[in-house]
Amino acid sequence: MAKKKQRKVKFTKKEKLIYAVGVLSFGALFASKIFFGAQISNIKMNIEKIHFEIENQEKKNESLTMQVNELTSYENVSSVIKDLGLAYNNENIVVINK
Repeated sequence: MAKKKQRKVKFTKKEKLIYAVGVLSFGALFASKIFFGAQISNIKMNIEKIHFEIENQEKKNESLTMQVNELTSYENVSSVIKDLGLAYNNENIVVINK
């Protein structure tokens, strides 16, 4: 059998340009996907950190609210009044509704 001649394929300048633009576009798309994926991961980590800080602050606020309620209880106020030698006058109490 005789060997067939291999025909060399030649691309025109426009075809080379089209292929080059395609390869560069694919590379840019791949790089941007990696870059923006990393940015999204970083933002998600920051959001989780902020949620953790918010939860901690809410726990502190709840604890402080409980302490305020304990300190402003009737028994505590009346004991402070007695210690200071004052008289309890119910008419001077003002209730503020939130």
